[in-house]
Amino acid sequence: MILLGKVLCAVGIVAGLLAIFWRDTFNPDTISGTRVLLTGASMGIGEQMAYHYSRFGAEIVLTARRETLLQKVMEKCLQLGAKKVFYIPADMSSSQAPEKVVQFALQKLGGLDHLVLNHIGSSPFQMWDGDVEHTRWLMQVNFLSYVALASAALPSLAESKGTLIVVSSLTGKFSTPFTASYSATKFALDGFFGSLRQELAMQNQDVCITLCVLGLINTDAALEKIRGKVSMYAYPAADAALAIIKGGATRAREVFYPWWLELLCLTRDWFPDQRDVVMQSFYNYTST
Repeated sequence: MILLGKVLCAVGIVAGLLAIFWRDTFNPDTISGTRVLLTGASMGIGEQMAYHYSRFGAEIVLTARRETLLQKVMEKCLQLGAKKVFYIPADMSSSQAPEKVVQFALQKLGGLDHLVLNHIGSSPFQMWDGDVEHTRWLMQVNFLSYVALASAALPSLAESKGTLIVVSSLTGKFSTPFTASYSATKFALDGFFGSLRQELAMQNQDVCITLCVLGLINTDAALEKIRGKVSMYAYPAADAALAIIKGGATRAREVFYPWWLELLCLTRDWFPDQRDVVMQSFYNYTST
């Protein structure tokens, strides 16, 4: 108990220092006229990012699987003030889709300042059932397509000294129940783009990589999956979307939403056994 008290005290001090010294340096004017390719843009966090970028006057290419939803998002983006909006339906489980999407964006916008990788494949929220084929498919959608999109866009981002924004999850920092395949794809993002960040620096290429670590967000898809299975607060998608955009615009190395996830990640390896017990207490195994 004494040790736990010291840990909580240390975490409290760190939180206090962050609150004192952290400043919001985001200037919305820096987004105006920027050329943005946004994946997973038809619903959820991606849809909310599209609306924020539009209010700030960006030029946007939207992509997702469902064309009818993309059309609706595009129409609202134009109403909100986007300078240009285009969309291209694409299924990222296809190995040809990333190159096609990037070339479409370059053709329509003439280059890229921000590439926002946000799409995810649907994965069951349940105990691991040995479905290796699903894991292979999910790795293609959630990881390999990110790598392919980034690779295709890097020459343009290097030319514009742009930003590559990778939307990840707390499950890419912490292993959690019911997310084995999904968590694997998110850990892969952290490893690949962390390594790529260092290689770009060694080559003196001024491309920023911003990794966004999100907690539970109140999208319809997420809430439907966890209903009756998890006892956690879900944070607003619009706020998460704005945090991602701010992080990319200010060229942050990592973005944590909600902010306290950064403290959680800093203390991740302190007491692994106790951490796992606490984590499991939020999950209802019987309802799965």
